[in-house]
Amino acid sequence: MANDLSRRQFLTHTGMAAAALAVGRLPSFGATGKQNPPLVLGSGSNKYECHHDWLFPPDNIKWGDTHGVAQDAKGLIYVAHTVHPSSQSPDAIVVFDPHGKFVKSWGGRFRGGAHGLALRKEGHHEFLYHCDIAHRVVVKTDLDGNVIWEKGTPHEPGVYEKGEPFVPTNVAFHPDGGFYVADGYGSGYIHEYDKNANWVRTFGGTGTDPGKMQTPHGLWVDPRGHEPLLAVSDRENHRLQYLTLDGKFVRFDTDGMRRPCNCYFRHDTLLVPDLRSVVTLLDRDNKVIEMLGDGDPSNLRDQPRDKFINGKFVHPHHAIFLHNGDILVAEWVPIGRVTLLKKVA
Repeated sequence: MANDLSRRQFLTHTGMAAAALAVGRLPSFGATGKQNPPLVLGSGSNKYECHHDWLFPPDNIKWGDTHGVAQDAKGLIYVAHTVHPSSQSPDAIVVFDPHGKFVKSWGGRFRGGAHGLALRKEGHHEFLYHCDIAHRVVVKTDLDGNVIWEKGTPHEPGVYEKGEPFVPTNVAFHPDGGFYVADGYGSGYIHEYDKNANWVRTFGGTGTDPGKMQTPHGLWVDPRGHEPLLAVSDRENHRLQYLTLDGKFVRFDTDGMRRPCNCYFRHDTLLVPDLRSVVTLLDRDNKVIEMLGDGDPSNLRDQPRDKFINGKFVHPHHAIFLHNGDILVAEWVPIGRVTLLKKVA
């Protein structure tokens, strides 16, 4: 495809393809051909060096939309992508070491649908929870891709009896070992399951009123208050919606929210990748601290890589804090992009 050719031409013209694969990043160069210092985003105690394309797959794998990211206890980083049509490998999960070097890939079964990706330690082992939007299933695997279980449309709540769509987008974890599934691209429900993956309850549904949602795309349990609450990225309502762990409405938060895709917590800070071209940090009261990489409002999604603007995001889709406090951002663009925001000491 033209987008993929443009990406390859960019790598070839800069002469950095081999280096990108070796160290997992593409340096920034100016007109003289000399390497530029990294662009710094943010201010005060929230400054980050911006390294676009810090993670890049080997030649036989071509990024599709880069959707989800996770990091395990050993520091390995997992990227879920839809796989570009021209890719020689069908693998939708690509694994890198903490320095950005490619380690392995797997997950051909998720090609075309790899979306939400969440990791949790259970006992002595870690597991990945995948949301596949093409095959409309939630799948639990170990870190090598071996399937533990998979779940399709839940029949227990009776909300899909007339053929209403179920398209799961992301998973969040209940403190008691259970989990939640957001039907973000389907009918707007959230489904709770216990630690044995048995259905517990369903709440939400499409709408704008309290407790209703328009594309509950991502969700996470917010541990920062007196009691944990379920934070939902109610994307097309342009808000975060807070619920009790059993699904009762608590409040809306709208400060800095455009089209929030997901949320992730580190200490008192909330990280929100926003599809409308920005990554937002919020404080304990969910007030904006920084809006990082605020991009051009024009749509660059389908443009070749050389049209992307250094230091500006196109469509942040998922973001996490790495163990060391850096931020990793995956973007919804057909040729994929994973950016490291390296914390400035």
